[in-house]
This record gives sequence, structure tokens and C-alpha cells, in this order.
Amino acid sequence: MSEHKHEPVPYRTFIQIWVALLVLTGVTIAVSRIHLGALNIWVALGVASLKSSLVLFFFMHLKQEGRLFKIGLLVMLVILAIFIGMTFTDVLYR
Repeated sequence: MSEHKHEPVPYRTFIQIWVALLVLTGVTIAVSRIHLGALNIWVALGVASLKSSLVLFFFMHLKQEGRLFKIGLLVMLVILAIFIGMTFTDVLYR
């Protein structure tokens, strides 16, 4: 296996991502206090997905990983989304 040399991520990027995560947490709290009906769940899931992708790509350095690892993660996330969708469908039709 060949070793990859990655450029270090500047601290400024980490601080910007941290601030974005704080803002998105505020959005999550604000949306939880506003009645949007069934849209509340979708907004919360969207914000959570965005926050987790920021953590994965920048703090866990997925941005610098190889293509095979990214494809494996994408497949796993699609399978997880299918299971969550099946759970929502089950709860909806009870």
C-alpha cells in the first residue's frame, strides 16, 4: 500500500466548522419550538444529516480518504436510510 501525504487542515477551518455546528444546533432548537406538523421530523433529520456530514468530512478527515472508503460509507448510509424509512412506514400504518 502506498502512503498518502495529506496537507494539514488549518485551525481556521476547524473553527469555522465548529461555529457552523453551533449555528445548526441553534436551528435544531428553534425548529423544535416551532410547530411545522410532519415537517418538523424532516427538518430535524436534514439538520442532523448536515451536522454529521460536517463532522465526518472535516473532523474525521473523510475528505482526505480514498474512493473505496467513501463508497463503503455511502452504501452503509443508504442501507441505514432504508431501515429508517421502513421504520417510519411501519409506524405510519399502525
